[in-house]
Amino acid sequence: MLDGRAVSFGGLSVISQAFAQGATPAAGGGDMLIQFIPFILIFVVMWFLILRPQQKRAKAHQELVKGVRRGDVIVTSGGFIAKVTKIVDDSEIEAEIADGVKVRIVRSTIADVRTKSEPVKTDTPAA
Repeated sequence: MLDGRAVSFGGLSVISQAFAQGATPAAGGGDMLIQFIPFILIFVVMWFLILRPQQKRAKAHQELVKGVRRGDVIVTSGGFIAKVTKIVDDSEIEAEIADGVKVRIVRSTIADVRTKSEPVKTDTPAA
């Protein structure tokens, strides 16, 4: 038979590819969702194991840097241990790394605060 469905060659029957592909129904939307489930699960696992803890650490570091005051002993990301002598502005501080040696340090390079100082006392009486 040569109508496009089957051709016989010496007892062997060959089905044309076009007819064989058309015999199965088209893939539905459910198959697409099932294919994306592993990617969604991988993203969720990465979120809870990597991204979320990293965001928490970044927020904690930001709060640590905001809370630096005069008199605190800090460690910079370069490894210097210094005592804060002056808050220059929101992004910089002045610190003493040795007797009489003062440097300006960018706040974001503060890695740790070793010793927190007492709050600065004001001379105004509390009413």
